[in-house]
Amino acid sequence: MGVEGQDKQKMLQAGALALSGQLGATVQRLRKAYNLSLSELSSQSGVAKSIISQIERNETNPTLATIWRLAQALDVSIERVLQTTEDGPFLEKTSKADTPILVSDDGKCRLEIIGWIKTVEWLQCYEFAAAPGGVLESEAHQRGSVESLSVRDGELEVEVAGAKSSVKAGETLRYRCDRPHIIRNLGKTPAQATMVCILKAAVME
Repeated sequence: MGVEGQDKQKMLQAGALALSGQLGATVQRLRKAYNLSLSELSSQSGVAKSIISQIERNETNPTLATIWRLAQALDVSIERVLQTTEDGPFLEKTSKADTPILVSDDGKCRLEIIGWIKTVEWLQCYEFAAAPGGVLESEAHQRGSVESLSVRDGELEVEVAGAKSSVKAGETLRYRCDRPHIIRNLGKTPAQATMVCILKAAVME
């Protein structure tokens, strides 16, 4: 690996560390805001107390499933808000600093989780950004699921089961995501898009 490659690797590691640190701080801040102990959050989320502690101290890189379980557990206060203010408007704002971010294996793609945690089992929303050459490989979602990718800047290529299609700025591509699928930025400029995943549960209802 040359000097340029080493610098790039250091940048990716630094970025991953920064994102990890943000996640740990967010989990700890929300847990304390809700007056939850590590044991109580572990009980509500199904995530081991030791894992939560490691996440808060930035000593581990949690899986997406773990992040979802913690997020759902930390969102219990929303139900109380809705129950106590049934006749009033419901407004909830999330700051950019508190928006969870996922990074692809190659470090070139970022997914900001902008959807509401309460809908994650049937509707997921993300802000997607891919640097030139970025590749996001995703496992199959549950059978019958559909993904919608609306590109704002650049051009992306989507591959599903060997079939490929490109989607440019101003276009939206919908495709089955109940099989492994890949999103690539083959262009020379960054690409940005909004991604919405509708899971089978929504279709069934």
